[in-house]
Amino acid sequence: MNVNFADILRDTAQRHGERPALVDGDRRLTWSELDRAVDRTAQGYAAAGLVPGYRVLLLVANSIEFVTSYLGILRAGLVAVPLNTGLTKPEVATVAAHSGARLAVAGPGLADRIEGVRTVAPGELEGDVPLPPPIDPEALAVLLYTSGTSGDPRAAMLTHRALAANVRNLTELGEDRMGPEDVVLGVLPMFHAFGLNAVLGWAVATGAALIVEQRFDPEQTLGLVAKYGVTRLPLAPPALNALLSRSDLIDALRSVKVVLTGASTLDPALADRFERASGLFVHQGYGLTEASPGVTTTLGEDEPKPGSVGRPLPNVELRIADEQGEEVEGDDPGEILIRGGNLFSGYWPDGVDGPDAEGWYRTGDVGFLDPDGDLFLVDRLRELIIVSGFNVFPSEVEDVLVGAPGVREAAVIGVPSEETGEAVKAFVVPLADTALDVEAVRAYADGRLARFKSPVEIEVVDHLPHSVTGKVAKGRLREAGR
Repeated sequence: MNVNFADILRDTAQRHGERPALVDGDRRLTWSELDRAVDRTAQGYAAAGLVPGYRVLLLVANSIEFVTSYLGILRAGLVAVPLNTGLTKPEVATVAAHSGARLAVAGPGLADRIEGVRTVAPGELEGDVPLPPPIDPEALAVLLYTSGTSGDPRAAMLTHRALAANVRNLTELGEDRMGPEDVVLGVLPMFHAFGLNAVLGWAVATGAALIVEQRFDPEQTLGLVAKYGVTRLPLAPPALNALLSRSDLIDALRSVKVVLTGASTLDPALADRFERASGLFVHQGYGLTEASPGVTTTLGEDEPKPGSVGRPLPNVELRIADEQGEEVEGDDPGEILIRGGNLFSGYWPDGVDGPDAEGWYRTGDVGFLDPDGDLFLVDRLRELIIVSGFNVFPSEVEDVLVGAPGVREAAVIGVPSEETGEAVKAFVVPLADTALDVEAVRAYADGRLARFKSPVEIEVVDHLPHSVTGKVAKGRLREAGR
């Protein structure tokens, strides 16, 4: 059957039309009102001459406008390219060129970061034209950039089929599945896979009300929870840590039934502290952009195990394999391989490095399954650093740092951070006979990298350890306690 992901909204509007859909400050939309707003937005894109398949940059913070712009792009058969609102002008330019975007939708104060692409404000385009007919579910719906916005760009190609499969998997969970009576806090960034399709997409599919908030603030967030009777609280681990400062946490979260975290690793000690302070179990999940994003969750389990990220979602297969792709015996660790309709179609533009001929995708993450089928994460094969749930590839930061005045060589690793889960630490080697100015290097990086990618610590060293192949031995940097 031909399916456009935005038509899931139309079905929800028919079933729950007058129920609240979005609350954004003083503004509210029912599901019927949201569906009509998405129609108008899609018609505006079509009237502007955009045809199915064209890419549209979406540089908009969490808001009603993000939702209408995003779903309008999909309904018009276009391809949404959601961007982190913290990206710099050079980073946006790289994505614009790599994606071949024909249009950019920019929220307040963000249009000046876009050059060379026609830019409009949300809702600026209007029209009354026929929309394209339903499209092939394998048609591209979203490009989500996972790395390289100032180095080698890499964007996961998510089809309408993949997006729809992810929300279907979530709706098939057991007792912990979401429903139209739920009220969900939408503070996770919607330009991130978690916020885009595990929060917004799930709400659209179920008719749950979504309370939209641009950024997490402990006092303001708890105020919204109390004001609207939030029942589901999806947060990144650093937000849980921030809430621990409240002595009245149990009372402040009295309406909450489910706390769910993802996007980065949850420290078991933090989970334990939060559970003791709030009286609420913290459910975990494992996902990745390439899986739209859900892979496993502890939701639906009677007794989730500490440290586990749960079991595969319905319709998702998971196995642990060695370097040759063979099954790992017992509970020995190995690479996590996944298969399911929610998987991406490879990386833009050629679909490279996607699932293999049998549908399996090698995640690059290492874990093990216990006898009950619960997944435990061990490490990452890749050198990925996850800051507040956002991917930072060391090579991207290193490429910037070696361009700074006086820097000969640079290496970047992730270090623990209570505020962001992980943070970026850089080691820089100065040019011969050069007294390196660390603050000048920091300023150079800050001007070329999004804030979450920029190093929080820069250490000047005489040399970096190298392996026999010439690569920087980052394991030795970590082992040295740096």
